[in-house]
Amino acid sequence: MKLFDVYPINPINIVKGVGSLVYDDKGQEYLDLYGGHAVISIGHTNPHYVKRLEDQLHQIGFYSNSIEIPLQKQLAEKLGHVSGKEDYQLFLCNSGAEANENALKLASFYNGKKKVIAFTGAFHGRTSLAVAVTDNPKIVAPVNETENAIFLPWKDEAALEKAFAENEISSVIIEGIQGVGGIQVAPESFLQKIRSLCDTHNAVFIADSVQCGYGRTGKFFSHDFAGINADIYTMAKGMGNGFPVGGIIISPKIQPAYGMLGTTFGGNHLACAAGLAVLEVIERDNLLQNAAEIGGYLIVELKKFEKVKEVRGRGLMIGIELPAELAHVKKDLLFKHHIFTGEAKPNVIRLLPALNLTKAHADRFLESFTKVLNQ
Repeated sequence: MKLFDVYPINPINIVKGVGSLVYDDKGQEYLDLYGGHAVISIGHTNPHYVKRLEDQLHQIGFYSNSIEIPLQKQLAEKLGHVSGKEDYQLFLCNSGAEANENALKLASFYNGKKKVIAFTGAFHGRTSLAVAVTDNPKIVAPVNETENAIFLPWKDEAALEKAFAENEISSVIIEGIQGVGGIQVAPESFLQKIRSLCDTHNAVFIADSVQCGYGRTGKFFSHDFAGINADIYTMAKGMGNGFPVGGIIISPKIQPAYGMLGTTFGGNHLACAAGLAVLEVIERDNLLQNAAEIGGYLIVELKKFEKVKEVRGRGLMIGIELPAELAHVKKDLLFKHHIFTGEAKPNVIRLLPALNLTKAHADRFLESFTKVLNQ
């Protein structure tokens, strides 16, 4: 048997990681500013994280949601405290796509409506309804197509008002900062308009925080910059620092019922141990502040490069848009300077490092970036 070949991969075998550094099977060191796609939130093999998981594994790794799992309640309490959403409710699952799938389903249960508003450039996942509200026809199979998804232009308040006037809207799903869409920051006034229209029409505001949440922008959720509360926040990626964990936190106005949502693996003992470790390190080491400070420093410095078309983002979620003639930069950073970064089409470099990235590592990137641009 061979692998199903769906991933374009780099010929690098990473076998070890410590903090923001990873090492291949030949001993070559790399600076990781990608975090495995925004997943590594507190650094590779963080000692507290490793101990939390190891200790839990020696006790019990898994049992289903048919029994009491006190770790789930501990995780909910800690998440409420660190995020500031203490009156919300937590449902645990396994991935970002699953989180968005459950959020969209729960919204429809809540108000009995079907139509979902999404936006150009959106990426919400690859499963069923999550991919149906993702703006990439290439990954939407015929079976995923639905008339219930309404795509509107990004940041267009007039189109938003028109859609609400003409349709029975169940929910609006929006990333506070589009990741795959190229690090496009949602204007605060646009998020406030969504909140207002959802209130008026009894629709559910779903804040997709899978990539732009969990402290990455300097606030726990990037939507918090708008001074509003969403009805449901979806989470994954940095939530488990590499262990598969996802979840949604749900406004108290939405009431649960037995059987409404469910999962086999979501909220298992190991997942909760990982989730608790991440929040404990974020809180202990003031990583929201670090993300804001180091990210702010990088953004200021990157804006000084004349060859860069635009720098977008907040905190440690940064997009560097380059002209077409600099399309080689990402590849050169990896193979000539041993720095992992992400990308967004057509020519945006994405920085999604661990939230405890140091200034020294930020400077190491800036030095290499300077050399690549000047070659």
